[in-house]
Amino acid sequence: MSAFSKDQQPLGDKAALSRHIEQALAVEMPRGLELELGYQLMKRLFKPMVLGAENIPEQPCLFVGNHSLFALDGWVIGPLFIKELNRFPRGLGDKFLFANPRVAEFILKRGGVLGHPDVCAALMQAGEDLLVFPGGAYEAVKPASRKYELLWQQRYGFVKLAAKHGYTIMPMGLVGPDEFYGHLMEGQDLPNSVLGKLLKRMGLLTDDIRSDILPPIPVGALGTPLPKPQRCYLGFGEPIDLSAYKGRTPTKKQQQAIRDQVAEQIETQLTELLFAREQHRGDDSLLRRLLSI
Repeated sequence: MSAFSKDQQPLGDKAALSRHIEQALAVEMPRGLELELGYQLMKRLFKPMVLGAENIPEQPCLFVGNHSLFALDGWVIGPLFIKELNRFPRGLGDKFLFANPRVAEFILKRGGVLGHPDVCAALMQAGEDLLVFPGGAYEAVKPASRKYELLWQQRYGFVKLAAKHGYTIMPMGLVGPDEFYGHLMEGQDLPNSVLGKLLKRMGLLTDDIRSDILPPIPVGALGTPLPKPQRCYLGFGEPIDLSAYKGRTPTKKQQQAIRDQVAEQIETQLTELLFAREQHRGDDSLLRRLLSI
């Protein structure tokens, strides 16, 4: 999931975009066995804790947070929002996620939508909750040295749309998914490695691919593909009401101030959540500690 760009021409044409919006508006909050199984598995594996839920206002919100490695935050956030908070935020995704019709349908049914201004506007007009990670792919492939950092570049789209529709921005932080997998090798080191040279000979890696968007080589629990059972903590800051801006676009200076306020709230949450995790270290079993190394 990521921030959106007004320059995107999604799904090929305007008719396809209109169909996407219609489909997105028709999706209802998931219920049933799939959700229940996913929730129970997530609870047992990651033992999530939600802090600051009382800060979430009743009105629709644009939830804004830090993106986790490989976008694995969805494993935790989706079931938690529905089962424990009774909210169904529509996650904004990059257009490549919707290139394949079957994949697009799968994502749509679970709440994901194209991160395009027209889609967001339609959902806001319908009073839906939205969820965006402004760091997008940059945060989803970040090296271990930058975990829990916000890498937002110069993105202000989420601020402008929230302001235009008078939405409330709900800053949130998530700790845990960045450590589901270790980094056997950072993406930035891949091109010059033995593996990278082999991938180049196979035509799977070219000089045109930027090293800063290459994902790390992951390693899971005990060297397996399975995620490490890290405890997860989801925290919510103070809501930022932008109703005073409804119908207009804030100045560049105002956009910067709002974005800085959102970022500061998220960074505060991350600091508090990391501290809370340390306080609960002693609650973990020996097996969980071993599998989380």
